[in-house]
Amino acid sequence: MTDRVDGSFSPYQMFVAAVLAFLQFTIILDFMILSPLGAQLMPALQISPVQFGLLVSTYAFSAGVSGFLAAGFADRFDRKKLLLVFYAGFLSGTLLCGLSYSYHALLLGRLITGVFAGVVASVSFAIVTDVFPLELRGRVMGIIQTAFAASSVLGIPIALLLATRWRWNAPFLLIVTVGAMVGWLIHARLHPVDDHLKLHPDRSPLHHLIQTVSNRFYLQGFATTALLSVGGFMLMPFMSAFMVHNVGVPVGRLPLVYVLTGLFSVVAGPLIGRASDRFGKFNVFAFGCAITIIMVVIFTHLAITPLWLLVGVIVILQIGIFSRMISASALMSALPEPADRGAYMSISSSLQQVAGGIAAVLSGMIVFEGSDGVLLHFDRVGYVLVGTTLLTLSMMYLINRKIGGVKPEKEPSRMTIAVEDAG
Repeated sequence: MTDRVDGSFSPYQMFVAAVLAFLQFTIILDFMILSPLGAQLMPALQISPVQFGLLVSTYAFSAGVSGFLAAGFADRFDRKKLLLVFYAGFLSGTLLCGLSYSYHALLLGRLITGVFAGVVASVSFAIVTDVFPLELRGRVMGIIQTAFAASSVLGIPIALLLATRWRWNAPFLLIVTVGAMVGWLIHARLHPVDDHLKLHPDRSPLHHLIQTVSNRFYLQGFATTALLSVGGFMLMPFMSAFMVHNVGVPVGRLPLVYVLTGLFSVVAGPLIGRASDRFGKFNVFAFGCAITIIMVVIFTHLAITPLWLLVGVIVILQIGIFSRMISASALMSALPEPADRGAYMSISSSLQQVAGGIAAVLSGMIVFEGSDGVLLHFDRVGYVLVGTTLLTLSMMYLINRKIGGVKPEKEPSRMTIAVEDAG
């Protein structure tokens, strides 16, 4: 494979970016679809709220644990083969969910799905790092991140329509069908991704895991990733309730808000990725932090607001959030050695899952619901997010300096970084 000298994607790189984005779409949709299906699922299987909460949390917990446990093995195989094996496991778990007619069968299906999905995400980002040079990674991360928005704009409405027309399990069967086509494309057209095997020393999986988690330079990346996830996930759980009860959005208009803001995100993601490659990944990250801080304070203090103004506030807020997510993913992809990328990405993915769960718990401890349904202390969640944003900005500044400054044209040699750390 040869990179384009003009900085654009080669045809093969375009295929890799597209198929990984589609793969992420199926993973994210599978994770997100359970919550909106709750109204149909709970009476159908006679599930209590506590049991439904366990269904949701089981996926995230199993994904976090599996990603960490797989870290020691992640760099010992061809990444294409590893991706196909775990994606097949993910689809098998999703199929079990679609065929489930009892709570315990569905719980087992969510457990299996989470175990394999946690590894699929990390292998995907390791492949991005192997296939794309650093100066193109912002662009490809922007494309892949649009899967989040596309799952909200396209995936969830279609899935809910299928569930309404047939049964609650129809969306899971749709994901399996689409995922099988994605898996076939990966099998047929993705080249082996095994150059890292030539660089990998003869280490046991446990030794490889210990060495990765004890690397001081990697630890900075892990801490930054976890803090980014904590800040982002603190706001999400209560956004819809805040918009309905505090901002005055009718429940029936809530899907319109998500569709409009989601459509914007689909367009903005690739543009932000391109900007991070052109202007410097840390520069775009700093810009995103500034926008996020301003708009989080504005959003969490909104009272009754016209719909058009609310959509405008959320769109600008998403510019800040996407600028941070895309540029951070691209910048920190330069942290691990080629022989450690799989392990690093696996641990990083696990930390995102765990940090997201911790963030939801912390947010729930801060926010209270008034007697009229209005959320109290939501502004305090915003202040916490402002604090974590400032802290991650300083941490990312230190990482950027070690990687090689704001010019992303070349990845630094690890020998240089090791000398700097030793000093």
